[in-house]
Amino acid sequence: MGFYRGNGASVARIVPYAALHYMAYEEYRRWIIFGFPDTTRGPLLDLVAGSFAGGTAVLFTYPLDLVRTKLAYQVVGSAKAQAKAVTIPMEQFLYTGITDCFSRTYRESGFRGLYRGVAPSLYGIFPYAGLKFYFYEEMKRHVPAEHKKDISLKLVCGSVAGLLGQTLTYPLDVVRRQMQVERLYAAAKEETVRRGTMQTLVKIAREEGWKQLFSGLSINYLKVVPSVAIGFTVYDVMKLHLRVPSREETEAEDRTTRKRNTLS
Repeated sequence: MGFYRGNGASVARIVPYAALHYMAYEEYRRWIIFGFPDTTRGPLLDLVAGSFAGGTAVLFTYPLDLVRTKLAYQVVGSAKAQAKAVTIPMEQFLYTGITDCFSRTYRESGFRGLYRGVAPSLYGIFPYAGLKFYFYEEMKRHVPAEHKKDISLKLVCGSVAGLLGQTLTYPLDVVRRQMQVERLYAAAKEETVRRGTMQTLVKIAREEGWKQLFSGLSINYLKVVPSVAIGFTVYDVMKLHLRVPSREETEAEDRTTRKRNTLS
């Protein structure tokens, strides 16, 4: 069960996060197309719309991400544990669940405490979400028309998009998680932590080496790559079943609207 610690908070976060992410991407893309008719269609549009969609989703769901991280990182003793010492008083830091973690974090640090580490999250999500959509849509453009609905090809495109996007932005994810949990450990030593994103990044690189910024990347591939692949595939399949207008139909609608405006 230790492998699933914090999974409740993770599920509670991913549902609104994924919904906001994909919905915001579609809306930002349509808004850019109709609001800026002269904007070039193509990869750059996906990059911009995906970046802003990722930022929007993070801002609305970040407290749940913080809670998920705290629940996953806290140390829990058991009768089978062989550890001889516990450095953090368990009665002080053991959260009993999502609600308890929320309330204690708010009491200890206020509203700002619920958004601790949000800066590196935003720094990371803007390029990650943008690159993820960019790579996915760019690869789909090269798929032959007769294979456009092939689920296996969608999974391949999603896998590569997740792998490339995660690799390029992973150091910021390391910084984010360290900022989220450092207060937990610093409080046990009665210390005050006031480091920002760049300070934390430099500190890790200087004290632990630049390789530490990619620590855990390989195991993260096992989670992110299939997650992104499945996410994009289900996203496309659900759009088809829900009859959401495709990007080609959206662009055709835009051309028709502009033609009517020109004639009038």
